[in-house]
Amino acid sequence: MLTPIAPPLVLAAAGGGGLLSVDATLLWGTVVVFLLFAWILGKFAWGPLLKIVDDREKMIREQVDSAEQAAAEGRSLLAQHQEMLKGAGREREEILGKALKEAESLRTELVGKARAEAEQAVARAREQMQREKEQALAEIRTQVADIAVEAASRIVKSSLTEEAQRKLVDDYIRDLPRARGEGRA
Repeated sequence: MLTPIAPPLVLAAAGGGGLLSVDATLLWGTVVVFLLFAWILGKFAWGPLLKIVDDREKMIREQVDSAEQAAAEGRSLLAQHQEMLKGAGREREEILGKALKEAESLRTELVGKARAEAEQAVARAREQMQREKEQALAEIRTQVADIAVEAASRIVKSSLTEEAQRKLVDDYIRDLPRARGEGRA
């Protein structure tokens, strides 16, 4: 049986050369076949493979650029969103402040109106009380005057002479305009 090393030895013995001998025809044939094979691979396989690799690399670059652009847009949108939130917060604070000021001014206005109405009511009540007091005093004066006249007339009838009665009536008539000026009548 032959061992695996045997076929090269057999071939070397058949060609007349040793194991280390080089056949020039075989060498040039191998080089030509190799170059032909390399040219065919370069023409039909290597170019399309490189094109596929380049296309894949280009697609990956485009995807990376697109992802970076999307990330930049996302950051921009996030910044805009945060700014909008800040603006909405400021606007909310302004609206709340405005509402509080309006509520305070309305409260102040209502308190002022209520005080004014209360003061007017108190003033009207005082005027009414003053009128009623004056009316009561006038009635009391009238009654006292009537009683005094009645009593005086009884006293006068009993004690005065006709001449003294006339003098008393004349004095009373003379004092009458002065009494009206003082608020008696």
